[in-house]
Amino acid sequence: MDIKITLPDGSNRRVPQYTTIAEIAESISISLRKQAVAGKLNGRLVDLQAELAQDGALEIVTLDSADGLAVYRHSAAHVLAQALKRIYGEAKVKLGIGPVIQDGFYYDIDMEHSLTPEDLQAIEAEMSAIVRENLPIVRRIVSRSEALAFFNWREESLKVELINELPKDAVITMYEQGEFSDLCRGPHLPSTGKLKAFKLLSVAGAYWRGNAENRMLQRIYGTAFVKPAELEEHLRMLEEAKQRDHRKLGKELELFMFSEEAPGMPFYLPKGMLIRTELENFARRLQRERDYEEVRTPQMMNNRLWEQSGHYDHYKDNMYFTMVDDVKYSLKPMNCPGHILVYKNSLHSYRELPIRIAEFGQVHRHEFSGALSGMMRVRTFCQDDAHLFVLPEQIGEEIGKVIEMIDHIYKVFGFEYQVELSTRPDDFMGDVELWNEAESSLQKVLEARGIPYRLNAGDGAFYGPKIDFHILDALKRSWQCGTIQLDFQMPEKFEMNYIGEDGQKHRPVMIHRAVYGAIDRFMGILIEHFAGAFPLWLAPVQVKLLPVSANYTDDALQVKETLKQAGIRVDVDVRNEKLGLKIRDGELEKVPYLLVIGEQERQSSSVSVRKRGAGDLGRIDVAALIQQIFAEVKAGQELAED
Repeated sequence: MDIKITLPDGSNRRVPQYTTIAEIAESISISLRKQAVAGKLNGRLVDLQAELAQDGALEIVTLDSADGLAVYRHSAAHVLAQALKRIYGEAKVKLGIGPVIQDGFYYDIDMEHSLTPEDLQAIEAEMSAIVRENLPIVRRIVSRSEALAFFNWREESLKVELINELPKDAVITMYEQGEFSDLCRGPHLPSTGKLKAFKLLSVAGAYWRGNAENRMLQRIYGTAFVKPAELEEHLRMLEEAKQRDHRKLGKELELFMFSEEAPGMPFYLPKGMLIRTELENFARRLQRERDYEEVRTPQMMNNRLWEQSGHYDHYKDNMYFTMVDDVKYSLKPMNCPGHILVYKNSLHSYRELPIRIAEFGQVHRHEFSGALSGMMRVRTFCQDDAHLFVLPEQIGEEIGKVIEMIDHIYKVFGFEYQVELSTRPDDFMGDVELWNEAESSLQKVLEARGIPYRLNAGDGAFYGPKIDFHILDALKRSWQCGTIQLDFQMPEKFEMNYIGEDGQKHRPVMIHRAVYGAIDRFMGILIEHFAGAFPLWLAPVQVKLLPVSANYTDDALQVKETLKQAGIRVDVDVRNEKLGLKIRDGELEKVPYLLVIGEQERQSSSVSVRKRGAGDLGRIDVAALIQQIFAEVKAGQELAED
């Protein structure tokens, strides 16, 4: 019996039932068969040896695709596990999971020996030996009892746990390569010899299944690429990322610190606070121009508010609670309910809408200590939140204005970005019809503006769908920052009203909006994006004065006062050190302007100027330099204020 296969170009082929994907690839072309590593049958990745039993849509997956690279890296994870078993012994290495992640893979293992960087080199060498053996990778379907017997015999308790949690009707598969077998859904490469370029990167602790109550395992991170040149470029980028790491630069540039007395809670040092203040003031200016009203709401509120909003049900495991006069209170994990109370503080007419309420609101969310990561993952952070309360017919226009503002701000920092539309999650709150209406509204705004977007099904907030903005930094890494969320649910739950043209009460629509997202995280991204060399308007120290010797310190202090009075952020290096060292240190501090003052400068009432990125500009009159700095700052601010 023949079946019909529909290919990506829309063409159809009739093939005998139970033809394998590999055979179909070969029937299309010999070169395609050589490049193929898997198939995508009705949207699901399957092995090349999978047999087609009925009509369906088929895509041949090759190594030059994202899906092909994922298969490639998944097989690299299995080769890693096999190498570990060979080196340390079958009985001494117990396997957890080994998934593909962004830019690579990892494998969680349970073993007594603590792995070192030197161990990783030996493991890599054994992986290379397995690749040279070119072992066929074979998929095998097994029964539940067979799988349990196999892994119980090997005392692989973590695998047994996974099997026991599979649905009763699950198809259980194992993959074998040489002496090695693993529980896995697949798919995988046809053989280990297909692997060409891989690298083990690091080892870290990880709780089994991310639960701090479970045992601590060792997680080995690695990456793999089809071409050695791609691997080399990736490793170069990783090294560049290390040099740009905001934790490293934040310490070197004295921007922020952390303390054991407040884990996951950043302390802003004076220079870091200057940057944060500039970021906030930049956003404030734009918001004032767009008729936002800034408010400040309490850090701690009665827990019944969070129960009413639904946040308690969804965030209680990440909230901080306390008792006040026998009443349960919580530190706010979000700003929305506070803004709703501000809205409800007075009656509103339809003529007042849209009402735009903004706040730089500090929120608190408990994260496991192992998840904390500098400014990128903290337990308290400031969100540049705004909530717009609008008439239904104002939705499109208001969301459009928010998109324009987000686009404007990101361009100031040189960020490209990608847009994602996230729809109703499984744990959604409210009526499906309202959700459909909200999703349709967001989709229409994006399409009307011709904005390309990716659909992220099921990842909306529990109260509404959202548009997320993923910025790309200097290393082309993606960070989700801005968001626009359309909410029909909260106005219902809090019985929010406005008086319509008909004199009756109506529900407003609520739009949640953030541009930076968490300002702390955005700062971390900026530090890495600029490698600490902030644009002049954002730099915490814009000018540093370098007296040639102690004889010229007073001259430098006089120039400092002149610059300070002009509103320029300035510092003086008064150390009794050689000029060359002062220049070097100023460059390491990434100060935009270094001004040298010696005898010639004293006589001519000028300064010798070294500009970051431009080198020596020669002697310049102080008044002229002030105008030059003003012009450069204004250029950045004009871009900001347009």
